[in-house]
Parts: sequence; structure tokens; C-alpha cells
Amino acid sequence: MKTGILLVNLGTPDSPSVPDVRKYLREFLSDPRVIDINPVSRFMLVNFIIAPIRAPKSAKLYREVWTKNGSPLLWYTSLQAKLLQEKLGNKYEVKFAMRYQSPSIESVLNSFDFKSVNKIKVIPLFPQYASASTGSVYEEIMRITSTWQITPSIEFVRSFAEDEGFIHAFAEIGKKHQPENYDHVLFSYHGLPERQIKKADAYNYCLTNQCCENAGEAQRSCYRAQCFKTTKLLAAKLNIPDSKYTICFQSRLGRSAWIQPFTDEVLRDLGSKKIKRLLVFSPAFTSDCLETIQEIGVEYKKIFRDSGGEELTLVESLNDSPAWIDALAGLATA
Repeated sequence: MKTGILLVNLGTPDSPSVPDVRKYLREFLSDPRVIDINPVSRFMLVNFIIAPIRAPKSAKLYREVWTKNGSPLLWYTSLQAKLLQEKLGNKYEVKFAMRYQSPSIESVLNSFDFKSVNKIKVIPLFPQYASASTGSVYEEIMRITSTWQITPSIEFVRSFAEDEGFIHAFAEIGKKHQPENYDHVLFSYHGLPERQIKKADAYNYCLTNQCCENAGEAQRSCYRAQCFKTTKLLAAKLNIPDSKYTICFQSRLGRSAWIQPFTDEVLRDLGSKKIKRLLVFSPAFTSDCLETIQEIGVEYKKIFRDSGGEELTLVESLNDSPAWIDALAGLATA
């Protein structure tokens, strides 16, 4: 019998056209774990404000990152699954899915050959656990399999923010850019609303007294604390002193409070302080996508230069690097 391995990434529009982007935004933002507000308010917000207004703007940005292979996120995730299958051999059956849009989790789960697969290991490709990402994948898989008459053994990788293979893979890519030659290093993570951090706080401790810098058992489920831990491990691996790096959060949406500091504000501050050469890691992502290629590589580069900086270099994501495939193999077989 084989073990099925299911890699799950966030998702991407089927094309950079406005209708496809609108469809993607509606599915993504309608998830109650992503926008965790009153269902009626969420429906009105997503369908009558966010999707209609953002779809044309987002479609333009997607066209800028689209390649001959299509969506970078989809391409690299599919390549990771292919390379992992080659790495693991015929005792495993490796597939990939997207939480939103295609290929759907449901279609991929149903495509496993359960005559030969008696166990599935799910690896959500989000290094740091959050309800809006990994938690949403858990819920969707439980929803789908709850109707099955025979359910195989299902195991989840909850997070790999501190995984040695993951840290090593990102550090190997970072080394190529020689961080010691830059004035400062930025570790930019996807943001979350503060209310979602507090919802996951069983100790009533999060977002107080520099809790993330001194993370322990109380912060085990805290997304922000996991980002700090990933950064500390990467910085140590790359010999980057504490004084030479900053942790920040990008991609906020709406007017509610989001976790800080904000990447765009940090960039303006660094530029004004005469930091000329800046290296940026984005360790919340395992594949390059709109948030890395366009948001950091284009939008944030402009903000930094307009604020007085000269050079912003984005460290590419894990993508199809051999060290990352080795790390995935370790997660799959642990």
C-alpha cells in the first residue's frame, strides 16, 4: 500500500482576466476563516465592494507576473509535487491542490487510488500556522471526507516554521545574495488582522509585552510568534546580527487593526535613515507569487527608492530548489 501526499497551496485565478480574478477573489474572501466577520456583512463586503473594485486592479497586477507557464504559484507548486514524487519513489503518490480555485482539494482527493493508498499526509504549504491558511485547509478536507463511507488515515503537517530542512533551504538561497554586503535585511511576512491573532490565544497573552520576542508555550499557536521564530533561525543560520534585520508584515486589507510593523512603513523609515542597499526575504511563502514578485519586487521597491533608498533585492522563494524538495521529503516521511 502507498501513502498519499497532498501538497496544498493558497490558490490563484485561472487566468489574469478580470472575470477570473473576480471569481477567485469571491471564493477566497468568502471563506469565514479569511474574513471572520458577520456572514451577511462579509457577503456584502466581498460581493459588492472588494471583488468589483479590486478585480480590475488585481487583474492588471496578475498580468504583470503571468508567465508562459501561467501563474507562478501554480507552476511552482505543480513542479514541487513532480519533483517530490521523483524523490520519494513509487511507495508514495504525490499530488497537489489549491485551497481556492483549481485544482480543487475535492477533485484531487477524489483522484487518489484508494485501492492502493491507505493513508494521506497533507502538507499545507504555509510554514507558519494560521487559521486563515492552514486552518482553512484542515476544515475543507474534513468537510469533504466527512461524507465518505470509508475514510483513509489522514495526517496533517500543522506548521514547519522551525523545521530544520525548511530553514536550511531558505538559508541556502539567501546565501547566494551575500546578506553581509547589504546595509539591512528585511523579513517580510503576510499580515493578519490582530483579532485573528487574539482568537488563537488561549493564554490572553498575545500582542502584549513584546510577547513574540520571548515566545514560549503560550505562543505556540501564534502566527506572529512563529514568524519571529523563523526569522531568528534564518538570521542565525546566515550570521545576520539582530541590529541588522527587521521583521515586518505586508498585504493588509481594510481598516481593522493588523499586526505590525507594516512593511511599507518600515521601508519608508529605512529609506529616510539613509539605508541604501536592502535585502528582503519573504519566508511566509514557499513559491513566488503576486505578493513576492509584484508587491515586494515592484511596489515596495518603488516605495524604498522614493524614500531615499537605492537598491532593494528580493530573495527568491523556495520554488523548485533541491534543498526545498529535500525538506518536503523530510516533512512527508516524518
